[in-house]
This record gives sequence, C-alpha cells and structure tokens, in this order.
Amino acid sequence: MLFISIFHQSGFAQQDGYWDKDRATTKEIIVAARDRIVIKTDDFPIGTTELIYRITLLDDNQKIASSLVSLLKAIPDPTGISQGSAGAVFLFSRISGDDKSKYAIFSSNELASSYQKNGKMDDACLAQETPLNKDAKRLSLDKSACLKNTTTNLWFGFESSNWIMKQKIILEVVPWVDTKLSRGWTLENRKFVINQCKTSVLARKLANSDDFCICIEEKIQKEYKFQEFQKLLAIEQVKLYKDNGESCINEKGVSKGIYNDLRSKALNFAKKGEYGRVIDIYARIISDGKATAVDYSTIGFAYIMTKQYGKAIKFLKEGEKLDDTELLVKLNLAHAYLLHDEFRNAKSIYKEYQSQNVNDSGSWTQKVKQDFVVFIKAGIQNDDFERVLRLLVN
Repeated sequence: MLFISIFHQSGFAQQDGYWDKDRATTKEIIVAARDRIVIKTDDFPIGTTELIYRITLLDDNQKIASSLVSLLKAIPDPTGISQGSAGAVFLFSRISGDDKSKYAIFSSNELASSYQKNGKMDDACLAQETPLNKDAKRLSLDKSACLKNTTTNLWFGFESSNWIMKQKIILEVVPWVDTKLSRGWTLENRKFVINQCKTSVLARKLANSDDFCICIEEKIQKEYKFQEFQKLLAIEQVKLYKDNGESCINEKGVSKGIYNDLRSKALNFAKKGEYGRVIDIYARIISDGKATAVDYSTIGFAYIMTKQYGKAIKFLKEGEKLDDTELLVKLNLAHAYLLHDEFRNAKSIYKEYQSQNVNDSGSWTQKVKQDFVVFIKAGIQNDDFERVLRLLVN
C-alpha cells in the first residue's frame, strides 16, 4: 500500500513540476576560525517556485552518505516534505561533525556583503542564530520572503562558531520547477504580448480587441517559451501576430466578437452618413465569409445611398441566396430596382410583401415610407416614390 501511495503521488505531481537536479547547487565550503563567508547559489531555472536546502558540517575526514538530489528522488513533490517531521528528518545527513555554525540567507548580493562585513542578520530573509551542525528546510514562493521577488539566486552566509579550527560545510540547494511557469509566461510577460498585440493594424480596427489579443497570446504561449519568443526578430514577431491573428478571427467566439465590433463601427459610420466606409467594412466581412443576409442588406442599402444601384442589386441578390425569407433584403432590392429605372421588378416586390412586417414591430409599408424620407434627405429623388406609396395603399 505504501508503494502504491508513493507511485500514485509521484505520477500526478510530476505533471506539475520536477526537482531540477541539473541545476542544483552543491558546494563544499571551508570557513576559517571566527570567520564569516558568503556563498552564492547557482542560477535558479525559470519557473522555480520552491527549493530545498541542506547544510551539513563535517569533520575533516567525513563524507556525506547520500546527496540531497538522491534523497529527493524518493519525494515526488515539495508537499511530501511538509506532511510531517519524517520528511524533514529524512533530508538530514546521516552524519555530521561536532562543529556548529550560524547561518543566514539573503536575497541580494548587497545585503549578503553587508552581513559579511558586520555580521548583522537583520536584513536576512531567513536567519538561524543558534549554531547548528546540520539543518534542512523547504522554502516556497508563497510562504518565504526569500523567494518573494522572483529571485534568481540566493546568498548563504555562514559564521564559524569554532574559534580555533577551520570548519567544513556542505551546502546543497535543489530547486523545484513548476512546469507551466518554466515556460516564462508570467503575468507581466503575458501582459507584454497582449499590449503589443493591441498596437497591431488589425487590433486597432476593432472596437474591443481584448478577446482577439488574448487568443493570440494563448497561441504564442503554446508555441514558444517566452524567452524563445523574445529572441525572435521584430519582423518574425510581426508575422507571428499576423498568422495567429488570422487563425483567431476564424475561431468561434473570437470571430463573433470581432465581426460584431466591425458591425458596430459600420453603424457609427452610417449615422454620420459615411456610407463609403460602411461599404468597406461590410465588403471585408463578406470576403472573410462571415456575412449574414442582414449584412448583405446593409451593404446593399449603403450602395443605394452612394447611388451605386447596379452594385446594390448584385449584393442584394447574393443576400437572397443566403436567406430568401429576409425581408430587409427584399425591401432594399425593390428600392435598388426602382432607382435603377426597373419599375416593373420593383413593383412586383413592393406588392408581394406589403401585408407583412419587416421585423417584429415595423410594417413593410411604414419602412418603405421611412426609407423614401431618408433618400430624399440624402438628395436621392425619384418621380416614382409617390407612385409606389399609392400602390401600397391600394
């Protein structure tokens, strides 16, 4: 049962992280009598969230029976160490000398150098003021001040308690690396990519580019470690944003939000009478294959407002193929025929749907009257406007 428990714990824990034995620090230190010395650890790998250290004082001829790295192979994750005193005892050396030493841990070289000069431990993130001949502890990002500021190194300071003889100290430090964080995608780095995305040409065209840029950031995050992404040339990063941007546009959800933003922009342009810009936006929606029948109706109306009646008829007929029941398409097609001097075609449409509503609250006849008023205000005149209105009354 014990074997199964350890195996089960190991199998799940290793998906989240690992003890990085390749970048563990193991140093044998000789401290002169009454002296103080500072030892810098090797660089911690990106994604280090916890570490285990062990300090052992030995007599001249003593050697450690088992290295800290070899002991940690039996403990699949840091939580296994803190689940009871047995784990901590397990990390101690099987032997140690008679000498004892004070020690302190510092998060910067400046603080450590100050300690080496004056012996004060006030600025230490961890201080052991009672001399020991061995010690082992676990430091974690969420509980220890030593790892609070994404520290890449720690400085261990030792003070000899032997006033006559030198001391031999073995320092071992093994980092625990979070697999996800090891890719370098911290909160700040993710924000960096999202903010960079917002400056892209496509993002600036959107009323709200948040979902779009988050989609791009997630794709880049899956493909690259942040440190790899940083090494790309500027032109390569631009291409990466562009390629992933096209992919995000085509994805469900993100695509919907992007095209709704475009439609909102087009509506604002229409309110200002800028129908040329409305046409540009809806032409893009159509070319991307994301247009609805209502989109065809809108671009058809925009072409009518710019007196491009032939193009209006072309796009409105495409809208009919997409949804033959959309009456806004039918109505605008009737307008386009009328203004294109095709009264017979217009008349048949006006008469066919005169008893229906174009939406849940507006009748076909009311909408015709409203549109004619809009046309006249825009300088679009036609002698058959009154003729059509009389037709609808009868």
